[in-house]
Amino acid sequence: MIRVLLVDDQPLLRSGFRALLDVEDDIEVVAEASDGSDGVALARKHLPDIALIDIQMPVVDGIEATRRIAADPALSGVHVVILTNYGLDEYVFDALRAGAAGFLVKDIEPEDFLHAVRVAARGDALLAPSITRKLIDRYVTLPPGAGAGGGLKELTNREREAVALVARGLSNDEIAGRMVISPLTAKTHVNRAMTKLHARDRAQLVVLAYESGLVVPGDAG
Repeated sequence: MIRVLLVDDQPLLRSGFRALLDVEDDIEVVAEASDGSDGVALARKHLPDIALIDIQMPVVDGIEATRRIAADPALSGVHVVILTNYGLDEYVFDALRAGAAGFLVKDIEPEDFLHAVRVAARGDALLAPSITRKLIDRYVTLPPGAGAGGGLKELTNREREAVALVARGLSNDEIAGRMVISPLTAKTHVNRAMTKLHARDRAQLVVLAYESGLVVPGDAG
């Protein structure tokens, strides 16, 4: 059972998302909140698998709520998915840097929304290749070496290659094809890199890869 927390200051939207989720046999909405502060408190109480959090809310917004969840070791199993009205608004990269596993546009099709919840529950980043490239090209402004460059020294050459491909939006199967290895080996490289870099998920690998200069905006690989 996938346990979901809904955090949005618009009751009608929360009701709509809940109506979609409640009819699914493998998904349970465990709590709702209208503010980021309450959302963090409910995350600590219920320990959901997924926290769907609106990016713009009064009092405590989605970015700060994400930051608080990511900073709490007790909530390491909570995958934050940011909800936004615009596919590439200016706050999305800040949310990823804060620890979000990805983001969804609120006008997403119902079947795509349900699929996204299941993808996030598996620990995969909700960043389609096209969105990853557009997002990074537009919003990564830190100079190379400003982020986790030191941490990358802990990676093997193959792990660095896998991280670079993750940052370009490739799935494990695509990484396997590019590196001429099995999908299981590709997954192993990615998971070991996440462990060494203390990344919560693949979205954090994307952030680290660009902030460190391993991959630069506009690099098509």
